[in-house]
Amino acid sequence: MSEDRRLRVLRAIVQDYVQTSEPVGSKALLERHRLGVSAATVRNDMAVLEEEGLIAAPHTSAGRIPTDAGYRLFVDRLSQVKPMTPAEQRAISQFLGTAVDLDDVVDRTVRLLASLTHQVAIVQYPSLSRSFVRHVEMVPIGGSRLLVVLITTTGRVEQRVVDVGTDLLSSEGEEAVAIVRAALAGATSNRALGEAAAALESVPDRLDPSLRDLVRAVSAALEDCLVEEREERVVLAGTANLARSAEFSTSIGPVLEALEEHVVLLKLLSTVAEEDGSVAVRIGHENPYANLRSTSMVTSGYGAGDDVVAGLGVVGPTRMDYPTTMAAVRAVATYVSRILAD
Repeated sequence: MSEDRRLRVLRAIVQDYVQTSEPVGSKALLERHRLGVSAATVRNDMAVLEEEGLIAAPHTSAGRIPTDAGYRLFVDRLSQVKPMTPAEQRAISQFLGTAVDLDDVVDRTVRLLASLTHQVAIVQYPSLSRSFVRHVEMVPIGGSRLLVVLITTTGRVEQRVVDVGTDLLSSEGEEAVAIVRAALAGATSNRALGEAAAALESVPDRLDPSLRDLVRAVSAALEDCLVEEREERVVLAGTANLARSAEFSTSIGPVLEALEEHVVLLKLLSTVAEEDGSVAVRIGHENPYANLRSTSMVTSGYGAGDDVVAGLGVVGPTRMDYPTTMAAVRAVATYVSRILAD
């Protein structure tokens, strides 16, 4: 019973400190929360919480603030992440649902997260290593020129123009394009990009000799799309929100330096992307990078169907509204996953 009571006291301290940014004393707790105990009991509970390293005194005042360990216990004991309101869910759906391509989805997502949480939002582009071929299209665009289009399950669209040296607008050319299109689609659809590139090698030998020059030209263009090395990317928004946090008034420099190191952010998000898509929270010194140890990260993976292909989330002070932030990150990740699955 006493442990449950102390957890209620800890929860009240976290909530008040997040709201006011001021150390919380026993008198304020009794005034703001119905704890059902005396002031002496609250003071005793606060003393135990301090001995356990869950709260601390920032200076000589009577107030206490949560430690990293206190925030961690608070987050771990959340019975559930509160759902967003129907109005908030509709707003997210409408804002993301009108995106026109993958770049637009990522741009809208990072701006939406920053707006919802008032933190720095980070969105990783879908990793090519986790992408599969959704569709291959071939469109004659005049004479002997052919537009080859590759669409992945993560929404990436790659295009190449190939000159195949033969008339594609004749009836024979149209028939040849249809045969090659079907063969290439059969070899690559629903395969990981690396596997699809390997599968293309055997396609020319399975077709009539008259089609082999055409299929080799198209296969070369597709292989260029499939195996081309691209730098993994992250996009940020809301960096100015850091300047509005009192916690970073004198220490914002190291945090900004860490946020500029996209390799660091990619490593953190990649770890999340390997998990099951649930919301993960790293608090203070749980961050492996020293310059981020004054912050908390709330992240989640997103993807198409059951495949998690990238991560997104927010970075902010440890004095963060964790339930609201976790709800926003989870909701946005869910909607982005739905868009990629369509």
